[in-house]
Amino acid sequence: MEFEISTIREQAPQPAKAVLFSSGRTRFRTKAFVAIVPMTVTFTLGLWGIRRQNSMWGDESVTYQLAHRDLTQIWRTAQHVDLVHAFYYAIMHEIYGLVGGGLLTLRLPSVLAMSAAAAGVGLLGLRLAGIRAGLLAGLVFALVPQIQQYTQEGRSYAMVCALVTWATYALVACVVRHTRWRWRWTAYGTTMLLACLLHEFAVFALAAHGITLLVSGVPRPALRAWSVTVACIVVGLLPLAIRSSGESGQVSWIAWPDPVQLLGFLAMVTVGMRCARRPMNVRGSIQLPALALPILVLPGLLLLLLSPVKPLFVDRYVLYSSIGFALLLGAGIDRFHRRQLSSRTSWVVALAVLAALLPPSLYLRTPQSRHDDVIAIGNAVRHAARPGDGLLYLPGRHRVWTGANPEDTRFLTDLALVSRDPVHGT
Repeated sequence: MEFEISTIREQAPQPAKAVLFSSGRTRFRTKAFVAIVPMTVTFTLGLWGIRRQNSMWGDESVTYQLAHRDLTQIWRTAQHVDLVHAFYYAIMHEIYGLVGGGLLTLRLPSVLAMSAAAAGVGLLGLRLAGIRAGLLAGLVFALVPQIQQYTQEGRSYAMVCALVTWATYALVACVVRHTRWRWRWTAYGTTMLLACLLHEFAVFALAAHGITLLVSGVPRPALRAWSVTVACIVVGLLPLAIRSSGESGQVSWIAWPDPVQLLGFLAMVTVGMRCARRPMNVRGSIQLPALALPILVLPGLLLLLLSPVKPLFVDRYVLYSSIGFALLLGAGIDRFHRRQLSSRTSWVVALAVLAALLPPSLYLRTPQSRHDDVIAIGNAVRHAARPGDGLLYLPGRHRVWTGANPEDTRFLTDLALVSRDPVHGT
């Protein structure tokens, strides 16, 4: 009898432990599935035609040239131009120093960053609206043409998007867990600061996060912790903001909002707001519309409101707005699927959308999809010129067009830089 009682006592807790362990393992598998599928799709789309027929456009050429200089030269250059991108150039310098390479090395960090962003969007959707909504949100994010474009560009925008995505995920975790000064707030603040240092307009995401917290009615301790964290971010960003304000001429080319980009932004906002009006499967203290709508609308809206004073609206500056669009549309598609009695309609709609996305996806992987092809320009100069010929850049900033490969102009005279001959007056 004594032996039977002791045996029962030893074995009684085991089923409860087994259930907890099984539940934890199931949650892990669910998270892994929702993260890995969008990440894999984004990575695959990023590698598809990543070289764009061996073309490189002007801004990428700047990245390529500065990344191949040492850190001292990057810093000296940043004192006069492109200080806002100096941190990104330093990162790319280290990457090139580590692995070397050409176009693939230039664009692969963006592919990896956007793949991480897609995983983060999926997990945000999972946390806020369930498994299917999270999976769909991650897939929508991967398929957005604007996301596909900057997944394959050697600029900072994909990295900024990834950092804002995971900072948003950390924010939700902070509020749900009711933590104040623990590692989650530190992770949120550090990630957002890195995003802002890569591109200053990431700071608009902080304003979107603030609206989310206010609308959601989170506890005051969480609001205070967020406010202190934001203050630290602003202090860390302030030196860069002050110094870079003296280089405002770098964005003098921006006129009023480009009609195509403006219409694209308005279309995303319209679709997002339409999805937000419909009931959806929401959970937790922060609901999906309260998180997604501000980050979709506010950054672009602030740039538009600044346009009468200083035109600054460029869609890639607030690329991370696509996070909100993907979350809202993913949850909207999930609701549509749940209301359909037949899955045939859902499949027909999905195939129609994929068919509509194929032409722009193909176009984005051609040299014609970018403003200019500096490799083609360099090749044309090399084949048309003869040693000793003069080369004149109008305006001078177009010198970057031939800087990616110095061999293209090695035997040519840069007429704007040649010294005046004191004897012949030439």
